[in-house]
Formats: sequence, structure tokens, C-alpha cells
Amino acid sequence: MLIKEQAPAVAPALPNSFTGLMDLYETNYMQLKLLLGSIQALPDQQLARVAERLPVRLEVRERSAHTTTLFMTYVFSSYTEAVQATRPDLLVRIYHDALQAEVIHHRCRFDERMLHNQPLALDNMLSCRWRMNRFLFKWISYLRRQGYVFQEKD
Repeated sequence: MLIKEQAPAVAPALPNSFTGLMDLYETNYMQLKLLLGSIQALPDQQLARVAERLPVRLEVRERSAHTTTLFMTYVFSSYTEAVQATRPDLLVRIYHDALQAEVIHHRCRFDERMLHNQPLALDNMLSCRWRMNRFLFKWISYLRRQGYVFQEKD
């Protein structure tokens, strides 16, 4: 009698798990590609506008053969003013070879002094990365639904 080998059962990635975070990085990469087009062809700075919506500023902060680092934010005041009110101020690193994108820095509502005075769990870093990258996913989806478009350079 022949016995068939069964493929191991693959469980979906759980929220707030490392595996789930890696899946989220891949999803964010795909969402950014849909929003931005060719990431390597983006101009260094641009502003996307939709009627009666806040403009979204995109800056390419760093380019290399394997990564691109983007800064994304809403602009709450005129783009030409010296001081601008911006949020959420996300710094996103895109890994071209791994086809992933992750939030590497963000401006929070509280400062570092508050964080240092709080007892932190060991998995706090994973939870923070999960929350910020989930926010990026939702924000990109929202921007796409609202019709924001970033143009490639000519």
C-alpha cells in the first residue's frame, strides 16, 4: 500500500505576530506600488492633491540599489509656508529585493520621556511596529480610494 505524504498544514499569520508583521510588510509594498507606480522613478519631492482634501507630501529621502526611503505626510498648511503643520510624518523604507515596505520612524503623540518612564513589555517593539505598519496599510488604502495620484518623473 502506498502512503501519500501530506503537505504540512500552513496556518495563516496571526495578528501581532512576527509572521503577521512580515506579511503586512509585503502587503504594504504591493499597496505602495499601486499608489506610487515605479518607486525608483519617483521625483525627489512631490505633492498629491485631491479636491477638498488635504494634500499629501511625498519625499524620497534616500535611494540605493536595494532600498528607497520615503517620507509621507499630510500638509495642513500652505505648501509654500516656512513652517508647516504635518502629520502623521511616516518614514517608510522600501526593500526592492525583498518586495517589502515598513515604517521605520513616525511622530507619535507622546515624547520619549513619557516612554522611558513607562514599564515596557518585551514585545512592545513588535506591537509598535505592527500598529504603525497597519496604520500605513489603512492610510494607503484610503489614499487610493480618495483618488490621490503620485506622478513618475518624465
